[in-house]
Amino acid sequence: MIRKTSALSLALAGFIACASFAASAQTATPPERGASTPHIKLRQQREAARINQGAASGELTQRETTRLDNQQQHIDNMETKAAADGTVTTQERTRIRSAERRANRDIARKTHNERGASAPQ
Repeated sequence: MIRKTSALSLALAGFIACASFAASAQTATPPERGASTPHIKLRQQREAARINQGAASGELTQRETTRLDNQQQHIDNMETKAAADGTVTTQERTRIRSAERRANRDIARKTHNERGASAPQ
């Protein structure tokens, strides 16, 4: 009787384990395909760090810093709007990348324009 009971318990435990694994697999939602924009987010973080560094070192004036921050916010809004429907299309990605390239050039130009916060205006 002991063997029969332990075999039954083992089978029941196996069934419960399989059922709980299947249930957990069903409740996990997969990431939405096409809406992920990790490269855009990473680039945004790097650009923000460049702006903050430029402001801290005095390479950027307050006005330049504000304008660059606003430009980064615009790119973030573009990304949010593009991903809102669950898919970021190729056209949307192209527009965002174009805005990122423009922002990158603006940051480089403004941090090297000899108009730092400590320079006479």
